[in-house]
Amino acid sequence: MAEMTCLDKNYSTTRLLTREQPVIEHKSEDTFESMLFLPEGKGRQGEGGLRKQGYFKTSQADKPLITVITVVFNGEQFLEQTIQSVINQTHDNVEYIIIDGGSTDGTIDIIRKYEHAIDYWVSEGDEGIYDAMNKGIDLATGDWINFMNGGDAFFHNDVMQLIFKNIVKSDVNLIYGKSITFYKDIEVLRYKDFFSTESDFYMTKMPNHQAVLVGRSIYKQIKYDLSYKFYSDTVYLRKCFSKAEENVFEFGEVISRFELGGVSNFYKNYKNLTGIIRDSQRISGETVKPILKHFIKFSCQKVLGMDLYLKFYITWVLR
Repeated sequence: MAEMTCLDKNYSTTRLLTREQPVIEHKSEDTFESMLFLPEGKGRQGEGGLRKQGYFKTSQADKPLITVITVVFNGEQFLEQTIQSVINQTHDNVEYIIIDGGSTDGTIDIIRKYEHAIDYWVSEGDEGIYDAMNKGIDLATGDWINFMNGGDAFFHNDVMQLIFKNIVKSDVNLIYGKSITFYKDIEVLRYKDFFSTESDFYMTKMPNHQAVLVGRSIYKQIKYDLSYKFYSDTVYLRKCFSKAEENVFEFGEVISRFELGGVSNFYKNYKNLTGIIRDSQRISGETVKPILKHFIKFSCQKVLGMDLYLKFYITWVLR
């Protein structure tokens, strides 16, 4: 048993550390080559964290190691709230990894501010958000993984502790719960039923990835498909739920807050409309409906303006 050290009792990421570097095991079924540090990538601006200082994490019998990954690019306006929501969790064994895509604003300064409570961070170029998320999986050593990207946050500080206090089945390998979608001063509770059998992509229910924790036996086998530029997260979650089969735990409370307007939200990224339509066609297997729906929504956004449309969307459509 490795000797454990507490660097700072105030943070979930600094209560249980060891100087003993973990042995990286590569199972034959693993898709990812696990690693503790990334080889230098394009235009690297820096890396750091507890691992670079010789501190590591390991799972405990009563305190499973939870890896939280934040992917961010030019997120100085919202990154700090995400970091605080992770490191202030009351669960004692959290591994925190931040993958920055080579930000040009003050994002790296914020990361360095919290470097004492981050296990590993790196800032360098990548092939997009899903490539960055794959890098995070490469670096994860936890029993569970959660993606809490820049601007998102856990609903409260006790979320992870409550989740693992309520799990009674030892064979659970995927956890999902509720999330709150918000935009400025409006928010709405979302609890999607992923068991929907609707073929239409826009009717197929799927929890937000911020409200999902995937077990190691699954997340080390499934990659984010880089051929999808905007909806790879939907494809990823479908594969995870399929792989988990019946070993799923439904946590009935709110896990996360999700900011409307991410990379896959075409209302905010209407210049990418063609690519978004292409992805949705591949997922749904249809051709006409996704195009019509996108253009109808896009036209409404253009007429109303983005701000008014998003308020309408979250107030009336999501409810």
